[in-house]
Amino acid sequence: MDQIVVIVNAKAGLGYCGGWGAALAEKFAAQGVTVDITLAQSGEEMIARAQRAVEEGATTVVAGGGDGTINAVASVLAGTPARLGVLPLGTLNHFAKDLKIPLELDEAVANVVQGVPAKVDVGEVNGRIFLNNSSLGIYPDIVRDREQQQRHLGRSKWPAFGWALLTALRRFPFLSVQLRINGEEHLRRTPFVFIGNNEYLQGLTLGARERLDTGQLCLYVAQKPTRLGLLRYAVHALFGRLQEARDFDVLSAPSLTIETRHQRMRVATDGEVTLMTAPLCYRSRAAALTVIVPPAA
Repeated sequence: MDQIVVIVNAKAGLGYCGGWGAALAEKFAAQGVTVDITLAQSGEEMIARAQRAVEEGATTVVAGGGDGTINAVASVLAGTPARLGVLPLGTLNHFAKDLKIPLELDEAVANVVQGVPAKVDVGEVNGRIFLNNSSLGIYPDIVRDREQQQRHLGRSKWPAFGWALLTALRRFPFLSVQLRINGEEHLRRTPFVFIGNNEYLQGLTLGARERLDTGQLCLYVAQKPTRLGLLRYAVHALFGRLQEARDFDVLSAPSLTIETRHQRMRVATDGEVTLMTAPLCYRSRAAALTVIVPPAA
């Protein structure tokens, strides 16, 4: 019998308490299955629980939360036989949307039980995976500043983002990067570099990917914009709609390397910012993750 472990980010959305966990267990029971539910208080707890689930032979590990939560659990499951189930409880839920996973909770629970396995790619940079995208330049700076304001000044997410964006526009930062991709080198001076796990559609369904199984990374490098252009890049990046911005160099490859004059850089992966040591070595891990998706997807 399938062993299903459910890991929910207790701090996602407005927060989830013990009573909510019992209600979630009932939703799975209505689908004829019993599950083991953990309401995790931190990313470390989510990862530790996922690791224990894999060690104990769980066939399905379900992540409940936003894209950061899904990333944390997927980082453990990638390269293992365990299947990832998704309960989209975040604000944007890009990964779930791209795989046509229902956003309504009852339907998402039903998908975990009744859906079919699909192999998808994950991106990786210096050993850290991303399901959606990675970036460097203005966006990681804004995320870092926003988090500092939330932590030290007590501002909520969106006002903190607004102040962080204004600070970035005042600095008007640019990066000098050396890109090695498809056997060629490219030198660029840019405020923003974006690497997608597979191609983001341009002009069709905004902010979406048609496929997550091509084994390709898609590199978008912003050319020199005005401050207004920089503002547009930041807003498009926040909402996963970078393809709406103009004046981009776009290249695809299964792997690429980025070097800069800085030894250490802030790098965003699915909205989480990490300090990494250059060079940044990106690769696509083709078909590394098995996700439960609706049969039609």
